[in-house]
Amino acid sequence: MRTSLPVFLLLSVLFFHGYTSFVCPRICRCSSDTIRCSFTTEETEHRSTRLFLYHLSLKTISSHSFEGLRRVQRIEIAQSITLETIEALAFNNLLNLSEISIQNTRSLMHICRRAFNNLPQLNYLSISNTGITMFPDITSINSLKPEFILDICDNLYLLEVPPNAFTGMTSGYVTMNLYNNGIRKIHKHAFNGTQIDKLVLMNNRNLGKIHTDAFKGATGPRDLDVSATVLKKLPSEGLESVLVLSAQSAYALKSLPPLKGLRSLREAHLTYNSHCCALLCKNTYRVHRVIGGSVDTAPFMGMPFFDQFMEDDTFKDLNVHYPELDNTRPIVCTPEEDAFNPCEDIAGFSFLRVAIWFINILAITGNLMVLMVFFTSRNKLTVPRFLMCHLAFADLCIGVYLLVIATVDLRTSGHYSQYAIEWQTGPGCSAAGFLSVFGGELSIYTLSTITVERWHTITNALQVERQLVLSQAAGIMAAGWVICLGMGMLPLVGVSSYTKVSMCLPMDIETPIAQAFIIIVLILNVTAFIVVCVCYVLIYLAVKNPEFPERSADTRIAKRMAVLIFTDFLCMAPISFFAISAAFKFPLITVTNSKILLVLFFPINSCANPFLYAIFTKAFRRDTYQVISAMGCFKSKASVYRLKAYCSENPIKGNLDSDNKGYHMGVKMTAMSHQSGHQTGERELT
Repeated sequence: MRTSLPVFLLLSVLFFHGYTSFVCPRICRCSSDTIRCSFTTEETEHRSTRLFLYHLSLKTISSHSFEGLRRVQRIEIAQSITLETIEALAFNNLLNLSEISIQNTRSLMHICRRAFNNLPQLNYLSISNTGITMFPDITSINSLKPEFILDICDNLYLLEVPPNAFTGMTSGYVTMNLYNNGIRKIHKHAFNGTQIDKLVLMNNRNLGKIHTDAFKGATGPRDLDVSATVLKKLPSEGLESVLVLSAQSAYALKSLPPLKGLRSLREAHLTYNSHCCALLCKNTYRVHRVIGGSVDTAPFMGMPFFDQFMEDDTFKDLNVHYPELDNTRPIVCTPEEDAFNPCEDIAGFSFLRVAIWFINILAITGNLMVLMVFFTSRNKLTVPRFLMCHLAFADLCIGVYLLVIATVDLRTSGHYSQYAIEWQTGPGCSAAGFLSVFGGELSIYTLSTITVERWHTITNALQVERQLVLSQAAGIMAAGWVICLGMGMLPLVGVSSYTKVSMCLPMDIETPIAQAFIIIVLILNVTAFIVVCVCYVLIYLAVKNPEFPERSADTRIAKRMAVLIFTDFLCMAPISFFAISAAFKFPLITVTNSKILLVLFFPINSCANPFLYAIFTKAFRRDTYQVISAMGCFKSKASVYRLKAYCSENPIKGNLDSDNKGYHMGVKMTAMSHQSGHQTGERELT
């Protein structure tokens, strides 16, 4: 028993070694460092048409190793861990050889020039899973076959395809399978002198550049596959014959060739559906041009897309359009448009394109005016002023977001699908999306803080020590900035995404964490709206004087509160309702129709807030006149406002001078303090 295990292991090693060791074929003569297979040795094995060299133990296949073989049609070298070099003329003058396969030889580093020489019947060459670092020289094969298949695959250290790499390989059509290599660059004139039927470059995950002139001097390819590469663009020339284009999982390929680049295309399998939108749009235009050249085009006139297509001068200035197709057969293209990315411009509707400019200009102008007046005013910085500055900045962010969207929509109008991926995956869309989320959430947070502060101030009018001071307001807003910055940053780090839709809003709910993020944000917004409504009701009840129920001040306050609540409702209710349903994956509205909400309802607060909370108030008018008076204008008007402000801030002093009795003085001080608190609330609301 003690000797059985070692004996078994020894026998296993001997068996494995014998099974994997190289056995010299009968038609060859082998030594420790050479192999010779010639016509003389071939005569000893009359039926042999294949030569298999498995587990070859040599380091080098020397020149003329197979020269003179007449009957052999296939040579296969595989599973060698020692082979390092194939010398020049190793495969030389093999007139009947049709196939050469060199596979799974990871130590093979060098294939010398003219290693494959004068092989007129060769129609298949495979060099796969080797360690070569230079593209093998196959230019002296001189095959006469009408069809040739070249497999150069799984060579991870093969980095480049040099110029004229295939010249002289064959005079027929060639299928090139160059997949799963380490190729990073294809040089100019790389395919010169070849007739390419199919070119497969898929899974060259470092392939970032194909030179513009790479296909110059070549015919074809008819079928091109660049899937799973990092190409940023395809060459603008040389693809006119492509019938089938595959570019799946090519995420860096954000635009396709210009006008004449793909005019023969019939079938496309791409990464982004917006590319299909552009191709199908162009194909439809070509069908109208070919079929309807002699028909009345009046019914189509006035349509935005048709008018742009009919203006040839427009296309001369553009270098990103897809080609006019040469025939009327429809293109088969995948992926098709989806619910998040329909084949349309950013605005979607013509009236939205006009409205978005009006709204963003109004929001930017109003909030910039508020910030400018507050920053240049010489009055003391109070808590309401401090909060209003934050609100104006948040609403300004929304205005800038709309300006960015409007600008991109204007520049890409009529052909957005050709720019869609470059825009949606670029830094501009991410920045715009961040501004929309950050500005929107900061605006809601600040509105809630302003409302709570007003309610707290009015209900604690006689307890000055309980009122909010500037340091406390700064701490509250600092917390709000941190929260809102975090909300804006989360889609940038993978929690939802700004790249899902053309409006750059976080609509990606594919993962549970992204869905939870959207739902939490929406719930917080609805909660903030409820808080604002409750606080304004409490403010009205506190300010209303029960002794004088018909006071005009109460009516003005009630109207102002109604306007404030109504604008908040218009801004938040429709968007929150449809957004919550979509977040639970039960959308009640399409992305196209949601753009109406996003343009007309989402920025309502950003436009209304500077007017309702600042510009329409007496305090802001006073500050404005004071700023303008410093420039030499409206000095008398500014003096009137300064006098009114002085009188309102010193209501007790005159009474103290006119009353001599301490009892009356105490009563008046108490009454006036109480009245002053209510008047403060009234001034802020009126």
